[in-house]
Amino acid sequence: MRATIKFEIGLLGLFFFLLSGYLVAQQPGLQYFRPWDQTGINTFEPSKKAEQPAYEGFKLRIGGAFTQDFQYLTHENKPTYVPVSGTNATNRNYLYGVVPAEDTTSATLSGFNLAMANLNLDFQIEDGIRVCLENYMSSRHHSEFWVKGGYIQIDKLPMFGNPAWFSDYVRVKIGHFTPNFGDMQFRRTDGGNSIYNPFVENYILDAFATEIGAEVYLFPVDGFMGMVGMTSGFINGNVENYPDANNSAGVVPTKKTPSIFAKLAYDKTFEDLRFRLSASIYNNPNIQRNTLYAGDRTGSHYFLAMEPALESNGTATAQASQFTSGRFNPDMPNRLTAVMVNPFIKYKGLEIFGSYEILNGSNYADTKGEVGNKTWEKRNFTQYSAEAIYRFLPREQMYIGARYIGMKGEPRGVVDANGNQLEIGIDRLAFAAGWFPTKNMLLKGEYVMQNYTDFPTTDYRNEGKFSCHWFLKIPAPAFRNFIYNI
Repeated sequence: MRATIKFEIGLLGLFFFLLSGYLVAQQPGLQYFRPWDQTGINTFEPSKKAEQPAYEGFKLRIGGAFTQDFQYLTHENKPTYVPVSGTNATNRNYLYGVVPAEDTTSATLSGFNLAMANLNLDFQIEDGIRVCLENYMSSRHHSEFWVKGGYIQIDKLPMFGNPAWFSDYVRVKIGHFTPNFGDMQFRRTDGGNSIYNPFVENYILDAFATEIGAEVYLFPVDGFMGMVGMTSGFINGNVENYPDANNSAGVVPTKKTPSIFAKLAYDKTFEDLRFRLSASIYNNPNIQRNTLYAGDRTGSHYFLAMEPALESNGTATAQASQFTSGRFNPDMPNRLTAVMVNPFIKYKGLEIFGSYEILNGSNYADTKGEVGNKTWEKRNFTQYSAEAIYRFLPREQMYIGARYIGMKGEPRGVVDANGNQLEIGIDRLAFAAGWFPTKNMLLKGEYVMQNYTDFPTTDYRNEGKFSCHWFLKIPAPAFRNFIYNI
């Protein structure tokens, strides 16, 4: 089988973001900490070798991020007539906003999107020991206040006299956090915090979730880092006992296997040249519901792009339920192995960042064979991306950039007339520009085209594409940060 990647420009689009900012009164003197403002860009794992602020007692930092945007977006497809149900003859393949009576299959979606906002609390509780609590106050998926997670990061052991072997070479992270899988997570938009991302949206396959567990880091020599982690594999706590009998798919028992993941990275600066290369792996062989590729509780900033007008049951589509517009869920919640390699080069103002990602796994329903003789099958996906950013002016306060993302894979249930698995493809080309009026505010714009290839004619994404004309993000203060010393 072959996936065809092609460019179909159609209606050209432009995304404008005015303010994608983290509002900060002052940067707190927290140790081993990634700043939330512009100075945190291109910071991956906080350094163990860099000079740290002296510990001066308990400190509390309160910070917030706010994102407001206006979009003008056009999407279209080539829908085959598929009725919603036997009693509802409406074509379920029409896209959101399309008016069939007007004899068109395209629609323009314009207006102000729901504002997204985050609230973060950072605590320096002891020398080398820091606690972080992250929250979503408003988002597309969950408009109510929602706790993202929290963790403790230990870089020193003051209770044991700060032994040098730990202070210099070891870090431990424990709690409910995003597993350190891949470097893409350090450049993604997270709800109201979009200051790290030069572009409007994240990758098509968006590897992001929060899980409960621990990570142990080793920094053996300057430039090298190794990490191994283990989590529950669930986005939330889970104390259920699953029966030993086979699940409803009739193949394997449902289990609660922990996720094991690891990462190696080399990051070195040679005068004006910085080079980083990392490789990550994540594995869970059998679990009830893993969300590594479906764990974002905020949602895409492409509102309702390439979404159907109706749900499968015939009800109207809502932005909260269809919150991953422009992304693709590989649907591998029960078995997953993923590998990601990320090179990064920065020479003066020029940045090159790439990603190559392969994953294979299953839903429990991925079975093949006759009843009583079924096997549990795996499906495969690949994603690759390349982006170039050039930053200029004092403190690199302006930038221009381009990004290409290509994804191909085998979605569950997408088969030909003979029941053979089909391979589909999605590609995106985006051009961006941005300006930091201050280190806590970002104005950015994006021109984007996304195309869907090799989807079946009965799928609403058949020959689909979308592009954006205007996207405005309006400056509005959210939270101020302060330090509280006890």
